[in-house]
Amino acid sequence: MQKRPLGKTGLMVTQIGFGAIKLDGLDAKVASDSLNRALDLGVNFIDTARNYRSSEARIGAALKARRHEYHLATKTAARDAAGLMVELETSLRELQTDVIDLYQLHTVSDRVTFDQVMAPGGALEGAKKAQQQGKVRFIGLSCHRDTAVMRDAIESGAFETIMVAHSLMDPENVEADGVLDLARQNRMGVIVMKALGGGALHSPAPVGQRVKDDPIVRRVLRHLLRNDAISTVIPGITCVAEIEENVATGSMIEPISDAEMAQLIRDIGALGKELRYGQRCLRCGYCQPCPQGIVVPDAFRAADMYRGYGDELKYMGVELYESLAPKPDVCEECGRCVKKCPAGLDIPGKLKDVVELFGAIEG
Repeated sequence: MQKRPLGKTGLMVTQIGFGAIKLDGLDAKVASDSLNRALDLGVNFIDTARNYRSSEARIGAALKARRHEYHLATKTAARDAAGLMVELETSLRELQTDVIDLYQLHTVSDRVTFDQVMAPGGALEGAKKAQQQGKVRFIGLSCHRDTAVMRDAIESGAFETIMVAHSLMDPENVEADGVLDLARQNRMGVIVMKALGGGALHSPAPVGQRVKDDPIVRRVLRHLLRNDAISTVIPGITCVAEIEENVATGSMIEPISDAEMAQLIRDIGALGKELRYGQRCLRCGYCQPCPQGIVVPDAFRAADMYRGYGDELKYMGVELYESLAPKPDVCEECGRCVKKCPAGLDIPGKLKDVVELFGAIEG
């Protein structure tokens, strides 16, 4: 696969990496097989986070003997130095490694949080201490929404990389707002998450199935990769087949053509997708677990499928909704999910909409 420089770090990373956010929801063998197959095919960048539940542990268990074959990135949601050091030690233990190549401050997506991590005694201070101790090689930051914060992070000179939510579904548009150009000017590595809109940008398929060599997925990835400011794109992986197809896409030398781009827009339009980050669920899973047991991303996915697919495919959304246990009507509006949602969604309110949608269908 083609490789690109990760900013000024000196690391060369495959232009499509392994997003490990979904490992926790996979069978342990599927997770291990997917990770190992990725390395077999030359993928050399794996990204996870402390709050991706068992993701770090699964990487450590599956790849301990192959640690020299890939660059490892993880993230911490700690906002102060002390909390970061505690989370770092847990990550090192779970990942079964002595050093993390890229340690990122997670979801620094608003001004208040940015100021917190940058302040004396903040998380950045802890990350620098860990770097001095040799436990961390490089320091990065992830930001979902606020392009002003992204620009300030880049211009601060404190970080070697920035991870941004970037796809055909984000209204901030980090390209139009100059974030990617600024990162290029500062030789800062750019890691793209949510490239496929949390799994929304794909060809329709029945629940539990997928379209082989999905043309929408391929074109979306190639669209992003034509911008050389991007170091790597990290789709969330759920099976070996996805890795194999992503590697094939990442090995293509020719960038997406204007004709292919036009077809991609038409294909997405045919799905009825609402291209607005911050208005729809990207199924990142940050809101989980719900105290009532609601699988929030699946509830929203069911509604998206019903609203977005053509009449002949709407049954897929109904089937998914019927399979949910419990149903979203047990939501008690505790608000925990709202505090954790990087897209800032009113999750309880939108769950009510889902209940009303399928209630009307059943009625």
